[in-house]
Amino acid sequence: MIPPKEPAMAALARLLSVMARLRDPVAGCPWDRVQHFGSIAPYTIEEAYEVSAAIHNGDGDAPDWPALKDELGDLLFQVVYHAQMAWESGQFGFADVADQIARKMVRRHPHVFGEDEKRTSREQSLAWEAQKAAERAARAETSTLAGVPIALPALTRAVKLTRRAARVGFDWPDASAVLDKLEEEAAELRAELRPDCQQPPDRARLADELGDLLFVLANLARKLDLDPEDCLRAANAKFERRFGAVERVLAEQGKHPADATLEEMEELWQAAKAAERRTE
Repeated sequence: MIPPKEPAMAALARLLSVMARLRDPVAGCPWDRVQHFGSIAPYTIEEAYEVSAAIHNGDGDAPDWPALKDELGDLLFQVVYHAQMAWESGQFGFADVADQIARKMVRRHPHVFGEDEKRTSREQSLAWEAQKAAERAARAETSTLAGVPIALPALTRAVKLTRRAARVGFDWPDASAVLDKLEEEAAELRAELRPDCQQPPDRARLADELGDLLFVLANLARKLDLDPEDCLRAANAKFERRFGAVERVLAEQGKHPADATLEEMEELWQAAKAAERRTE
């Protein structure tokens, strides 16, 4: 359902007015007046993550609706904030931002707004990437990997970089081949640990080999059509649940985890794991 145009426009106008007042050099907020693009950028990234959390922390397949509404507002405020600062610098305003993205969406969806034939989701994904490649070429970005934002989470950026490379044929044939590479990288990392050597491991080489291992894991996720950030987020939540169960049992015994042995905690961990599986 498309929201009524007038209420949406009025609400947006009010938000823009609030932002302008906050940045007013005389009557504005002292904190907001001294902010700049660099100081606000971390908040923008943080708010995007908060939106993602609201989506994933809901009940079943549905987002946490109240939290999502709140976090989307926070994220929208970040866009308005940057647009306001750009307007103050004489570069562009919010209307220019909105107009540019609307034009881009129309341009990249000729099957909706133009005369092109209808597309499947897969066909649209391929056409979208082709259009983005053409736009990069028009900007004289000749590298296949140009334009992948450096500020992305490292695992997500690894997926995007290798997806680009895969489009020009630089890719493993299947997930099994990636697993072979994963075993190879794990062996190289193990060798760097030097278990039979008196010298401590070279931390720079350890970091390099661990980076290679993580990079291959990101590729494995891509080949399996899984988001590595989602997978790791779920693993984090699972660890929290199970360790929380360990802590609760220890508390019933009058113990803190620091007072328990590793063997005791491992036994409780396995019990928590088995209990979760029984309820699946």
